[in-house]
This record gives sequence, structure tokens and C-alpha cells, in this order.
Amino acid sequence: MSITRRDAFKIGAVAVGATVISGCSPSAQMKTHHAKHGNSNVLGKHQVVIIGGGWGGLTVAKELKKIDKNFDVLIIEKNETFVSCPFSNTYLGKIKGVNLGTLTHDYAQAIESNGYNMLQSEVTSIDRGAKLVHTAKGTISYDMLVLAPGIAYDYESQFPNWSKEKIAKTKRVAPAAMIAGTGGEHIALERMISDMDDGTVVITVPAGKYRCPPAPFERASMIAAYMKKEEINGKIIIINEKNAISKGAAFKESWKELYGDMITNIMVAKIDDVNLDSNIVKYSIKTGKVDNNDNDILEAKEVKYNVLNFIPYNKANSVVAMSGVETTKDSFGKVRMNGCSFQSKSDASIYAVGDVVGHAVPPSGQTAVWAGKECAKEIAHVLHGKTYTLPVKSTPQKSANVCYSMVGDNPEEGISVSHTFSWTGAVIKGKGHVPKDATSGKFRSKGTGKATHEWYKGAMRELLG
Repeated sequence: MSITRRDAFKIGAVAVGATVISGCSPSAQMKTHHAKHGNSNVLGKHQVVIIGGGWGGLTVAKELKKIDKNFDVLIIEKNETFVSCPFSNTYLGKIKGVNLGTLTHDYAQAIESNGYNMLQSEVTSIDRGAKLVHTAKGTISYDMLVLAPGIAYDYESQFPNWSKEKIAKTKRVAPAAMIAGTGGEHIALERMISDMDDGTVVITVPAGKYRCPPAPFERASMIAAYMKKEEINGKIIIINEKNAISKGAAFKESWKELYGDMITNIMVAKIDDVNLDSNIVKYSIKTGKVDNNDNDILEAKEVKYNVLNFIPYNKANSVVAMSGVETTKDSFGKVRMNGCSFQSKSDASIYAVGDVVGHAVPPSGQTAVWAGKECAKEIAHVLHGKTYTLPVKSTPQKSANVCYSMVGDNPEEGISVSHTFSWTGAVIKGKGHVPKDATSGKFRSKGTGKATHEWYKGAMRELLG
């Protein structure tokens, strides 16, 4: 049987060695440090090591090689294939022409086209002092390290009394589907929705920072569109711990006009527990009254579901903690940045992009791309022995982030928000604007629906081409 190029790449990724990823021979120092971690497989050294092959990590790698083809760049990515979270709600909504293959891509073309290297493995620890990244397949040494690992779920903080078994079962039967490529979360949720007869879908929205603020509300729109198309009688109930909806006016207008009373959003609702055997979510809402100590009096509520999309609290991927860099004091733990830079405050050789970046910009695929390009410029200056001057004040970058959300099917219609990024001297901030269609005066339009498809296709060409 002949081996295809894709098969060859997979074999190379699994059996990765010096011929594939090493920029030089392992040093005695690396051997010593690796021995301490109980793994004798020393893989080599690279100028720039990027942890995470998502939107941000891929952009940093590609931009660095565009700036200087001689830069030695390695991405460490635990998944064999790239699966996109942005645009994935259209898969749940069964939008025409969208399937699992639309979201899934191999890394081989990107590696060959752009000239960087990739190690398919999971990071187990980071020795910042020795500039070593330990993985399940061996140790890598770096000059510059970029953290782009994405998010992790934080069931433990949200429900301290839950057992490991309950958390595992929740992940399995009520998938969050906010981390693509991990355990088939999107596939599982799509199957549950497809198998559902008439009934109720419950979507939870966590408190604090989480990946892609509009995502749960776009998901509600897409599931409603699918139910309407398939003539499934039921409701979608959003239990929202926050007191706001991202792109709120646009979503509310779309829900009312397209779906009537199919979608209900319950805000400032604290989720107390989930009974996975009885299919019940328990939550509490404020009554507007206080007790003798001025504490809010809460009213206990519960809702029964047929399908549960439970999105728990989010936090930075554990790779950030492994690095030992200083993080924000919130529950998410973003990387503290060095002013208006993508360099960490703690370590001049460590940078961050994507979900874990400590700037006041919205977490999105497009923001990760923008940040990846800026980060690559900074690193390239350092590698070329030049001084990179951080912008203290600059002309705001208009439409630095454009985030699309599909809200309707037949016809396909979308809404969008654009962000202008500006520098304060201490942090990069984003200011959003949700436009209306000039002709209809409504937030949603067929033009924006078409632009959603075009944006995603263009992003995949840019990231993986």
C-alpha cells in the first residue's frame, strides 16, 4: 500500500526526531535537565518555540517566516489536525455546505508552504530558567517562547463539591463545545441535537472571561434555525450568569423576528447544580429584595432539558501556569503583559497571544490573528538585534477585530461587530461597534451572512495556506 503525503506527515509527527524538528544537536545542559524530568529523549533547540497551533500560534509562526525565512520556528501542538472553533456554530445549525470537514484541516500544507516545523505532542512542564519545554516526546530548548495554548475548563472552581466522576460525566453528556479538536465535543453536541425529538435545549453562559463572548448566543440562533427547519417543537433556554449579551441588541432583534418565543435568555442567573440523571439544571435569580444584612435574597429555580450544552467557567490553559509567568488576579489567569506589548511582564523571552493575552481586547479568532502579527514583529526585532519601540499612543487601528455571527438560515443572515484597538501606554484596548444594514435598518442581513462565509474561507487560506 502506498503512503500518501498526509500519511507521511502523520508518521513523521509521531516519530519526530532530530531530522524533522531539531535545529542543532542536544547540548550537555539539555541532557542534564532532561534527566531530572525522567525522559532521555532530547529533541533539539529552536530560536522560537510556539506552544499551540491555533489561530494565534499559526499566525506568529507564519509571520516570522515571512519576515525572515531563516528564522528557526517550531510549533508544539497536541492535536494531529486543526479544528476551528470560530464558525463551528454553523456546523451545529446545519447551514448548507458546512460539515465537519469545513472545520477540520491538516497541518501538512501550512508546514510545507511556510517553512516552520511542528511537533505533535503535549507539553508536560516548562523550565523557564533553563529555557526548556518538556513534552511527552522529549525536550525542546528555546531562545524565545510564545504561549498560545488557548483555554481550559474550570469545573472545579465553579463546583467545588463536584466529584471527578461527575465532572467527567458532564463533559461527556453535556459537552461545552468551546475547545475544538479535544475529545470530539462539537461532534457529540451535534449528534445530541440531531437525535433530539421535540424538547428543550439549555445553554449555559459562564461568569467571568470566556472564549468568544458572542458564541453561546450565536449557538442558540443556529440551533433555533435547525429546529425551525426540521419542524422540531421546542425551546432554547439560555441560563446566563452575566448581566449582558454580547451584540445584545442585534441578537435580541434577530431572535424576536426570526424565532418568536423559541429563545429565552435568563440573565444574572447563578447556576447551582446539574442533575445529570434527571436532566435538570438548578439555578438562582435575585428577587430584588435583601435580608437584614443587605444580602440579596435569591429564588431557587430549575429547568428540565433534553439537550444540555453546559459551558463552564473558563481559565487559561495549564501551560501558562507551567511557564511561571505573572498572571492577572482574576479567575481566568491571563498573562500579565509588558505595557502595550505581547511580551510577558515577567520574562523578556516569553510572549503571549490568543485567549491568554492580558490586554483588554475581545478574545476571538480575528483578534488572535491581529495579535499574532504584532507579536511576530516584536520578536523579529529582537532576533535581528534591533530595539522594538512600544507604542505609547498611536492612531487607533480600525476594524482590528471583526467578529461575525450567523443568526438565520433560509435565508442565511448574519450580524457583526467591529473593534477599534488603541493604546493607552499600559494596555491595548478595544472599542466595539455593531452596525446596521443601510437598506433594511436591521442588524442582520444576507450580505453579512455571505461575508461570514467569505471571512472564514479567507482566514483558513491565511492560516493554513
